[in-house]
Amino acid sequence: MLQHHLTVPRTARYHTLGDAATAKALWVVLHGYGQLARYFLRKFEGMEGGLFIAAPEGLSRFYMDDGHSRVGATWMTREDREHEIADQISYLDRLANTLLATCPPGTPMNVLGFSQGVATACRWLGLGHARAQQLVLWGGNLPPDLPAGAWTARLGATRTLLVHGERDPIVPGSVLAANEVVLRGAGVPHESLRHDGGHELDTLLLRRLLTR
Repeated sequence: MLQHHLTVPRTARYHTLGDAATAKALWVVLHGYGQLARYFLRKFEGMEGGLFIAAPEGLSRFYMDDGHSRVGATWMTREDREHEIADQISYLDRLANTLLATCPPGTPMNVLGFSQGVATACRWLGLGHARAQQLVLWGGNLPPDLPAGAWTARLGATRTLLVHGERDPIVPGSVLAANEVVLRGAGVPHESLRHDGGHELDTLLLRRLLTR
């Protein structure tokens, strides 16, 4: 048996909030495992004043229950992971170019990754062509496969914030500590913030981060 790969066109879906033409900043927000972009973006409704917020959806969807009534999306799995990572980076790079082209010249781009979106955001900014002014990594693990040089060269100038929920049943405090060790070792300046919730976006903290 021989394994082969074929690159094919693929239609990706994303949802937006706000007016690109008058935006002072673009936020690309990456959902977690099993979420759909439109439901994830609902957390940002009412916060789009002066901002253009875009939620791309992971390229792989699947049924999440036996009755096939709930659908979720994932950014990747361990299967054929190198090609899945390359595809997601290419997708997000192209999306960023498309979104920024609709914004005023010089509009800064910021990125927020939640849960599985944390690793996706880091791989994208560390290995792709896009540049972010701010990077918010909320409730997830940093990717262990991202070369140390990528952290330093590609993310060293990005304002990076780690966010952790004190009652998160999925991502314990030890993950935050491990993430801090990685960033310190790579020489990436960062700030750690905590909220009193679980594995979720805290509305008050989210609003503050989007406008700081």
